[in-house]
Amino acid sequence: MTTPLRPAERAYSLSTRAGWEQFVTAPPRQRPDPLPLAQISKLPEQARAEYEERRSVWHANLGPLRTPQMRAVHEDLDDITEANRQDGDKVKGAAVIDAFPGLGKSTIAQVFAREFHQRQVSLYGPLTSAGHDRIPVAHVCLTSSTSKRSFNAMLCRFFGLPGHDRGNAEELGHKAADAVLACDVRLCVVDDVHFLDVTRRDGRDVANHFKYLANTFPLTFLFVGVGLERRGLVREGLAAGEEELAKNARRWTTLGVSPFEIGAEAGRRTWRQLLLAIEKDLILAGNHPGMVADDLADYLFARSTGHFASLMTLITRGCRRAVRTGTEELTRDLLDQVRNDAAAEAARQELLAAFGAGKLSARPWRASRSGWRRCPARRSTAGWEPTLTCCTSLSATSSASPGSTAAGPAAASSAARRGCTGSARRTWPR
Repeated sequence: MTTPLRPAERAYSLSTRAGWEQFVTAPPRQRPDPLPLAQISKLPEQARAEYEERRSVWHANLGPLRTPQMRAVHEDLDDITEANRQDGDKVKGAAVIDAFPGLGKSTIAQVFAREFHQRQVSLYGPLTSAGHDRIPVAHVCLTSSTSKRSFNAMLCRFFGLPGHDRGNAEELGHKAADAVLACDVRLCVVDDVHFLDVTRRDGRDVANHFKYLANTFPLTFLFVGVGLERRGLVREGLAAGEEELAKNARRWTTLGVSPFEIGAEAGRRTWRQLLLAIEKDLILAGNHPGMVADDLADYLFARSTGHFASLMTLITRGCRRAVRTGTEELTRDLLDQVRNDAAAEAARQELLAAFGAGKLSARPWRASRSGWRRCPARRSTAGWEPTLTCCTSLSATSSASPGSTAAGPAAASSAARRGCTGSARRTWPR
């Protein structure tokens, strides 16, 4: 009798202390060994099922990928949290991540909060000066029926306080405040803030409650949501012309997250860097350099519209289909059979037509002796390492890239702008 396989998913809720600490302290996930197709086909039935299970969980949890958007927001959040080191008698400003769906807002906030938590415990130890457990970060998610009382109850539930659902709003608020002070909480992440409707009384009450908590709690609030400025949360629902009366507008710093764009060369190179990072992490027998970053660059942008969540959904589902069907490779034919989210599917045909007509391209230009051309797939003995070329070896009369809105400059005149001094430099694809 075979030993049952333990589920590899980490089932925890970030809105409880136990779940949050599991998220913070969990070791890196063990990467499955890549096996050639011939070896996979020879695995016994149970061993093959277990191998497929490990790969499914691995592909469903790729990352976190340090995109330029994540790095930019993290730098701003570090500025905000480290500047909020005032004593308890001073009000601390809040940070707001406000962006469209599918751009990785929650992931950006969670990764920052996890690293903040780890850094605080490393600096100050697991216990406070009073001997309480140090909990540097609290995390809650709002619902469509959030009130002052229910929000305070969420905070009490996070800390696991007895009677977290008993008492009125003020009593629960005092319990939460005591826990925040005792556990040296320094950052509180509040996700799904877009559920608040400031045109309704209960929504305004909660928005005003945030101001009270900012005055009471010696911590930084990080609010995450969709269209928070548009919904009036920053100006607190005040009418046009009264925005100057809104305290939130003076205390909240709004940070945006942009989708990937390919209208400029810098955007195309960033898109390629993302695809290279994803490609390197895929555990498929047919994976090879260029499978994603070269062969599917245009296609994946069309299928995701440059939205990170849509891209990762398509990649994860495509990997599952590739494993299940034995294809063991991501191709356009295989991904054509995979359904993505509704928003991505709605824009799919129009974008694919634009790529097919040559009006768009997600592949960056690469200088060569014969001029400028789109990045080709290239396999080298260096594996995943980038190709090294010297820009001064290129023809000074390299032609502009045909049909490009960001035409390739002549190699000689642009060498200095690219920072090349004549020695070998990294260029795409590898």
